[in-house]
Amino acid sequence: MIAEIQVLPRPIGTAEDRYAHVDAAIAVISTSGLAYEVGAMGTTIEGAPERIWPLLREIHEATLAAGAEGCMSMIKVSGAAGDDGPSVQDLVGKHRP
Repeated sequence: MIAEIQVLPRPIGTAEDRYAHVDAAIAVISTSGLAYEVGAMGTTIEGAPERIWPLLREIHEATLAAGAEGCMSMIKVSGAAGDDGPSVQDLVGKHRP
């Protein structure tokens, strides 16, 4: 399964660290042990559905726990029967330098 999540916290961060709340979300992803890629407008995560679904909730909640007053999370999910859908490499590999 592949999922992409973009967290949109209010406010984005703190006076000292403009992206503090987004960084808190990425920290949760980085400790998950799943393959991921941070992009300019979201982070793509690859793994088994039973790992991805709870992680998406954790990411959203980590943004709030970091001090955001509110957060909207935009999520896109792609999966296939039998959990053998395409990988990130399958989808974008030919476009990478």
